[in-house]
Amino acid sequence: MATPIVNLGVRADVLDKGFVELLDYMPHPATNVSGDLAIVNAARVSFMGESKGEDADRKLLFYLLKHQHTSPFEQVQFKFRVNAPLLTYWQWIRHRTFHYQSVNSQSGRYTPFDENDFYVPSVWRQQSKSNKQASEGEIAPEKSADLMQKLLAHYDQGYKLYSEALEAGVSKEMARLFLPGFSVYYTWVMSVDALNLMNFLRLRMAPDAQYEIRVYAETIYEKFFKPALPWTAQAFDQFVLGIGEASDPTSD
Repeated sequence: MATPIVNLGVRADVLDKGFVELLDYMPHPATNVSGDLAIVNAARVSFMGESKGEDADRKLLFYLLKHQHTSPFEQVQFKFRVNAPLLTYWQWIRHRTFHYQSVNSQSGRYTPFDENDFYVPSVWRQQSKSNKQASEGEIAPEKSADLMQKLLAHYDQGYKLYSEALEAGVSKEMARLFLPGFSVYYTWVMSVDALNLMNFLRLRMAPDAQYEIRVYAETIYEKFFKPALPWTAQAFDQFVLGIGEASDPTSD
């Protein structure tokens, strides 16, 4: 069995200023029970069973995901701190796959924003001609450079007005009206079980997902989910994403 690695306290950088950090994980590494084994044990509790060895345990886990017996996967929990542009936050938090998540978010009523708390894209993508909510390709370099300068000037002016309002004694909850809304970086803490996280990853790692949320999903999968749940990740790759090795232990 691949040794599970729970990257507690690790902060992975995303985009130009964002990050994802794993704050907590259940089962905690101090218990010496891996997440994959916790899933198997939850499934076997139906008939008061326990681990039957690595091969049998892995085979059962693959069987569960392959045949969509998914409630045992809810026994594994992740808690993340995420820092992302507001346009990413709104896509993330409204997503139905996170219906059962717990979220505590930064409040602009209490905490002032910093001058550099704005997302600066590396490229300007073109509007897709076949999909109203998607992008494809990039605009010409000359126009891109012009728009980038205008975006930075827009950020600078908005933050100056925000600061001016605060200095004039305007409340933080109203002064933030001057900030460019969709680009400001936002921080939140969330808890989610492995099943709902897989649903999120399936949709938000897809090629047609918006880049600004897809890179967060990919980071969570590669830096946190896959190392902590190697068996589950293998089954997820094979039965949900349709990628990875075609080794199905349930067919043995």
